[in-house]
Amino acid sequence: MKNGTVQVICGSGKGKTSMALGLAISALAEQKRVIMIQFLKGSLEPERMDVLMRLEPDLKVFRFEKSPAFFEHLSEEEKKEEERNIHNGLNFAKKVMATGECDVLILDEILGIVDCGIMTAEDLVQNLKAREKEMSVILTGLVFPSGLENDVDAITTIQSKNVK
Repeated sequence: MKNGTVQVICGSGKGKTSMALGLAISALAEQKRVIMIQFLKGSLEPERMDVLMRLEPDLKVFRFEKSPAFFEHLSEEEKKEEERNIHNGLNFAKKVMATGECDVLILDEILGIVDCGIMTAEDLVQNLKAREKEMSVILTGLVFPSGLENDVDAITTIQSKNVK
């Protein structure tokens, strides 16, 4: 992954997060520091987090949401509470981008945050433009929002295929 690029991994298929983690491991092999901030996925089970924690301190994974359930499965009241946690995660991502705390920043399901209306595409673009210029950023999510085309270097689309 080239320094300073913005890459998008989107689509209806499974494997977006796995692909982002593959890119993270490639970056680790190049002695780069990687931070992954995950959104809309709920809290991670301890056994899954243990696997990722073995890659620390070079790969750090953060989740700010407290509910164990995916955001889409929450009641409206629970969603409002989690939105506050998501905003904490967004503020942390903004700080990481501004300070250059890592070489590669993965914002897992950030496109879902835009799709849900928690953040606008314009705010995402502003944050990307304000980042440390050497930092590469990977954005994942189901839907690629319009208005982002001119601010990304690569888009990978993963689609599900029904095979009989």
